[in-house]
Amino acid sequence: MSAEAENSIARAPKRERGKQRVAELLQAAAAVFAEKGYEAATMTEIAARAGAPIGSLYQFFPAKEALADTLVQNYAALLAADLRALAARASDMDTKTLVEALFGLVCGRPRERAAVLPLAEARMDERTRRISFRHMLRRHIATILRARFPALSPGAAREMAVVVLQLIKAANTLSDEQGLAGRATALRELRALATQYLEQRLR
Repeated sequence: MSAEAENSIARAPKRERGKQRVAELLQAAAAVFAEKGYEAATMTEIAARAGAPIGSLYQFFPAKEALADTLVQNYAALLAADLRALAARASDMDTKTLVEALFGLVCGRPRERAAVLPLAEARMDERTRRISFRHMLRRHIATILRARFPALSPGAAREMAVVVLQLIKAANTLSDEQGLAGRATALRELRALATQYLEQRLR
């Protein structure tokens, strides 16, 4: 295993106290990464933000790479769990309600998203990770669409998931733009576009 690969592996805590410390370290890392960016952030700053000795940080995270990868993995796991839960109840929703729920989930957790998504772009090997993350979202959206519309073929669901995800990404971009006039109206329009698109495709 290369040194870089070893540095990207976090060490799992075994005791409850260790789990609490890891949660505090990750929260601090997310805040520092969001403020400073991946390259500028330092392990010393992260430990200080968490109120933890630097040795405690290195005990669980041998390098900054391990912190970044853990934050990305945790965010992806939370989002995947939310999308699976939505798929389980999608059959009872009308199209507009389903779109609102989808946008709400993928555009949700703005603080975590603000910290995690730039990390995916900062990592040297992140192109593969970004593709994997994008495919994960498309796969879950396609599953949700088929749960709501059982007659939809797998191929059609995948195609529609690509379009829906692009509209959601546009909503994320608008949500993150500070001081944008008319943002609420634009976000409503994007949701309306997604609803109209699904309804037209399913006629």
